Amino acid sequence: MFQQRDRNRDRDRDRDRDRDRRDFRRGSPLDILRFFLPVQPFSPFTPQRPADSPPLGPPPAFIPQRPIGPFAVDPGAIFNCRFRFTYIWPQRMSPFWFYPTFVGPRSVAGFRWNGFSWNYFGIDLREIQAFQCF
Repeated sequence: MFQQRDRNRDRDRDRDRDRDRRDFRRGSPLDILRFFLPVQPFSPFTPQRPADSPPLGPPPAFIPQRPIGPFAVDPGAIFNCRFRFTYIWPQRMSPFWFYPTFVGPRSVAGFRWNGFSWNYFGIDLREIQAFQCF
């Protein structure tokens, strides 16, 4: 009976120790201050507007040149274009300006410029031949 209890205690201790190692992240000694500061500091890499709102103005007035050569469109490639003006060349439609706000494993969603305003739009990554973000 006592051996079983000790075995369970040792198993739980080892599981907790392994979890702590997996979740370990190297930070700075000043990380403790985040518990005392109620606001997040400004970072240029995080969007300052809600993710579901369109851009405040129209896209650039120029049409970029299409990239040359084979171009694979996967979620990792287009993820860096989130919250940036992106020109997309789809397979079955005419090219358009796009402002992506969500990138999933098989699709991308955001706002498409129709010439006058932004409309919410989603497209399958297999439908995109090429893209270029600015």
